[in-house]
Amino acid sequence: MAGFLIVNPRSGSARPGADELVAEAEARGIRVRVLGDGDDAAALARDADADALGMAGGDGSLAAVADVAIARDLPLVCIPHGTRNHFARDVGLDPHDPITALDAFADRHEQRIDVGRVAERLFLNNVSIGVYAELVRRREHHRRRGEALARLRALLLFARRHEPLRLAVDGEPLDARILLVSNNRYDPELFSRGERPRLDEGSLYLYCAAGLLPRHWEGPTPKREVTIDARSRRVPAAIDGEPATLEPPLRLTVEPSALRLLLPQASSE
Repeated sequence: MAGFLIVNPRSGSARPGADELVAEAEARGIRVRVLGDGDDAAALARDADADALGMAGGDGSLAAVADVAIARDLPLVCIPHGTRNHFARDVGLDPHDPITALDAFADRHEQRIDVGRVAERLFLNNVSIGVYAELVRRREHHRRRGEALARLRALLLFARRHEPLRLAVDGEPLDARILLVSNNRYDPELFSRGERPRLDEGSLYLYCAAGLLPRHWEGPTPKREVTIDARSRRVPAAIDGEPATLEPPLRLTVEPSALRLLLPQASSE
């Protein structure tokens, strides 16, 4: 068996493009499937005759294939090919160099990584509820906007929204504009990328931001499991930067060392 790589040609604005990435992967003996209209990355990963699964795309599509890799007890190769590539950055990959990331198929340097789950859906980075989730929905229509404009839109949205979230976290009431639950600990600064120094601590971390124009996070609070309830029947959320609608109560858990991640030797040194 050989490695199997799924490529999302519509993910972000990555360079090199999908054609060059596919050619380079095939030259290394990696079998490649480029997603077309109607293709499901998780279904393709489930059916692949392979000894390692790879995904070239953003964090959302990567999480779907990671879930299959865990179910099949296969290692995963992350090829940064999205807009932000948060997970790739945190595991030491160059977000602008997907070609070098292909070395992981041959180098076979394996690390065990924690994953989180909410409503049975796997997440690699975080789940957010509140204003940020609304921004994610807007971003789907304006994906090419600059970071400065994104910050301005965020501040304007905060200024218009006077009512905080009305949530209960593990039975305790919480008023906040944003609630974020992360897979392992971030060193966050509001509206910045945030980074995680490690992904094998085996903990979820809670962060919240409050106030009319919040400029800092309160937290973090480490937990192995979190239950979030809300007054509404549906909760707008963002899971690894992808919009989602969840039905409370939400149960979030961490699965320590569940994912077998393959990295190129250069990024693991």
